[in-house]
Order: sequence, then structure tokens, then C-alpha cells
Amino acid sequence: MSGMSIRGFTCMLLIAYLIWCSNFESCIAVRSKHWMHSRSTSPSESKKKGKSYSNGHNHHGVGGSKPKPPTHKSTPALPKAPPHKSTPSSPPIPKPKVGTPSTPPPKAYNSGKSTVFNVLHFGAKGDGNTDDTKAFKATWATSCKVEASTMLVPADYVFYVGPISFSGPYCKPNIVFQLDGTIIAPTNSNAWGGGLLQWLEFTKLVGITIQGNGVIDGRGSVWWQDQPFDEPIDDEEKLIVPLNHTEKPPLPIQSEMGRKMPSIKPTALRFYGSFNSTVTGITIQNSPQCHLKFDNCNGVMVNNVSVSSPGDSPNTDGIHLQNSKNVLIHNSKLACGDDCISIQTGCSNVYVYNINCGPGHGISIGSLGKDNTRACVSNITVRDVNMHNTMNGVRIKTWQGGSGSVQGIVFSNIHVSEVKLPIVIDQFYCDKRTCKNQSSAVSLEGINYERIRGTYTVKPVHFACSDSLPCVDVSLTSVELKPVQEQYHLYDPFCWQTYGELRTPTVPPIGCLQIGKPSSNRVQTDHDIC
Repeated sequence: MSGMSIRGFTCMLLIAYLIWCSNFESCIAVRSKHWMHSRSTSPSESKKKGKSYSNGHNHHGVGGSKPKPPTHKSTPALPKAPPHKSTPSSPPIPKPKVGTPSTPPPKAYNSGKSTVFNVLHFGAKGDGNTDDTKAFKATWATSCKVEASTMLVPADYVFYVGPISFSGPYCKPNIVFQLDGTIIAPTNSNAWGGGLLQWLEFTKLVGITIQGNGVIDGRGSVWWQDQPFDEPIDDEEKLIVPLNHTEKPPLPIQSEMGRKMPSIKPTALRFYGSFNSTVTGITIQNSPQCHLKFDNCNGVMVNNVSVSSPGDSPNTDGIHLQNSKNVLIHNSKLACGDDCISIQTGCSNVYVYNINCGPGHGISIGSLGKDNTRACVSNITVRDVNMHNTMNGVRIKTWQGGSGSVQGIVFSNIHVSEVKLPIVIDQFYCDKRTCKNQSSAVSLEGINYERIRGTYTVKPVHFACSDSLPCVDVSLTSVELKPVQEQYHLYDPFCWQTYGELRTPTVPPIGCLQIGKPSSNRVQTDHDIC
């Protein structure tokens, strides 16, 4: 084909195309319609792509890439993503339904750390007059079911509570009795019936702890006024002879409603048959009888406890141990009317240190072997103790007619100030006016006194041992005791049937101690050995 023919054919095609597309806008409309058709997809794919775009991500769909939208003004808007797809990626916090109150946390929770049961939430009033005994029982019954729970007695309240037994053995272990308020005992004789041996008792528990800054107040003055004349007396009082006899007994305090209290006086706080018991921080005061007692317990810790009652309150021992082993008592202040600490039969592995004692009757092992009973005490250490204005310092007391043994005893670093009888062994103990003589005795062996220093007002050392079974292996090291003449007759050291060793010179000299062992010392029998 010639060049002219080609040019003519091309012109004809151009004219034909211009006739078919009458104007430019029609062509653009056709192009736009075609683009929109190419964007038509399935509904699900449209939603997916809408979500991706609205979140500003450049996702790639299956089978191809996402087309770029045109920038021309006539391009229609992309379909909007469904409303539930346009929310942020993190789920929203659901709102409570209208009219539905939010549930408060249970009263038993304290900052989500431990389960706490407050006696106020179980009906206790804490006004010092209302009887809160039932509320305490109910709180304990609930606490008992939850391991490591806390029974809370809150501060700034006074709770009037009658006798209670907080008992196991079905309680969960490691319960805490958090005492920050004050618990007071009834002073009406009707609340005690014929008398009880204890007021607050914790029985057969594992890992029980009583702690806090609170107070247990036995209000014992209503009991002390009814002290009968045949009530047991401390035998060492017989050794104290006043220079004059003008002392007068204190005036009694009338009990509530003027009624006489029962003859059986309760211990304020007692633990029985428990394992790993702890008492720390609290104050026990004015107990009718003993303040704190552990009986048949294994694993006892008493720390930072205060005992407070008048020096003339009868039989108000501070801490009483019986048939208990593995005991630690330390950093406590004990002021009472009897022994600050009393260690009875069946005790072993007892460690006492950093104690302030006074007033009171000192720290005693015994009395042991009463009524021909068998007594066994071993491995007792008492050290770093301050005693002021007490009747005795460190003492061992046993009855005639008993059996068993006391051995492995250390009294170390004891400072005494105006103590009547700083060092005492009395194997003729008798808390009555007279007792009959008997030949059998609890044997004493391995009693060590180290660094016993200070002042005394009656007698520095009193060793009275059995004729048939003398005390053996009694040693004294760095004993320095100086007299203070006050209102009592002063006496020299006294020894009877006591054998041992003076490891250093003593002040005053204790020449009555017999060196070595007795020539007639009989071999212990099965009746003696524990």
C-alpha cells in the first residue's frame, strides 16, 4: 500500500472513532464506570479491605494486591467499614448494666494479701459493756476454717469477753490472732460459775500466733481480795525476817455487786497441746492467777511481751511452762506477784534471754515432785536478765518425796538490784505451814551459775539440798553480790549437802560449798533417771 493510502486509511479510522465518542466527557464516564466495576467484590472481602484501610495498614489480600484508589475528583468514596470493626485493637472495658450495683469485696479480705475476719463484722460492739463473747466465738469459727487467716481485734475498742476456748484440732494451721484492741474479763461472779482454770484458751492448734499492740486485762483485783488464809505461800518467805513488823496488808478492792469470786482462779491466756505457738507484742495485765501458760506444747516463742500486775497480787506468775519443750522467751518485761517465769515438770530445751523481771519472785524451776510425783527438767538456759526488787533471783525448788531429775541448767549474766535472795536451791520446798520429812527427792545435777552480780537485801546464796540425794556438780563463776541494808535482817551464804566447784573467787566468799562429790553419793536408779 502506498504512503497516501495508509494516511487516508488512518484518517478514516480517526473520524469514525470521533463519531462514536461524541465528546470527551462520555469517554470519561465510561472509564469511571469500568473502574467501579473492577472494585466490586464479595461482601466479606469488602469488609476485610475496609477494615484494613480504616486502620491505616497496607494488607495484601489473597490472590493479589490491593488496588490504589484514584485521585480524580469524581472517584466515589470507599465503602465504610462496619461500626464494630472500627474500634481500637484493645478490647473496651465492659460497663456494668444499668441498675446493677457493683459487688463490694468480701469483708474477709485485706488488700488482697490475707484473709482477715474482724470481730466487729460478726456483731462485736467493743464498748466495754456489751458482752462480745458470742461475736468472738463466731469470728473464730470462721477463721478456723481458713488456713493462715487472721482474726482481727481492732484498735481503739474495748471488748468485754467471757471464758472462751479457741480450739482445734480441726482448725486450719497458721491462724493469726491479731490483737490491737483491749479485751477485758468479767468481774461478776455469775460469769465464772464455780470457777475455771483459764479465761482465754488456745487448744490443739498448729502454728497459732497471737500478735499486736493490744491488751488482755484480767481485772484480777476482784479475785485477790478473796485470798483465803490457807492459800499456798512461797516457801522462801520464811527466810525473810523484817527488822520491824509494822507492815500492813493492802486494802481489798470490792468486787462487782459485792459478791465473792470463786475459789478457783483462772489463768488469763493458756495454750494447751499446741505446736509452734507464738505470742508477740501484746500486754497481759492483772490476771486473776497466772498470766500466760503453755502446757503440753512443742515449739513456743514469746517475744516482746509485757506482763503487768502488782507485786503483792497472789500467785500471778508471769509465764508458766509445763510439759513443754523447745521454748524461746526473750525481749520481754515481766512484773507480777509471783515467779516472772516458772518452769515446771516435763520441760526441756528452754532458752530465756533479755528479760526484765520485777516486781515478782524471780525466775524459778519448780516447784517439782509435789505429792510424791515424778519430775523431769533438762537443758534450761537463762541469761542476760535484769531483776529489780524481786524476792528471788534464779531458783530451783523441789519437794521432799518426789523423784526424777533436774540437769543441764545454766544461769548466766544475771544482774540483780535489791533482790532479797539472788541464788536459791531449795529441796525442802513447802508451800504450807508445815510439811512432813521424806527421804526421796528429785535429783539435781549440773547446775551452773555464771556472772551473777548486783545487790541483795537478805541472803546472797541459799543452797538447801537433800540429805539422801545431795546436789552435785554445782559450779559458780564470777559471782559478785553486795549487801544493801534496808528493812530485813542480813545473812551469810548458806549451803547444805551441796557439792561442786568455785571456778573463780566469789563475793562474798561461799566457803560452805563442798568441793568435789559426796563420798556416800549413791548411783541413780531408774526411779531417778528421766
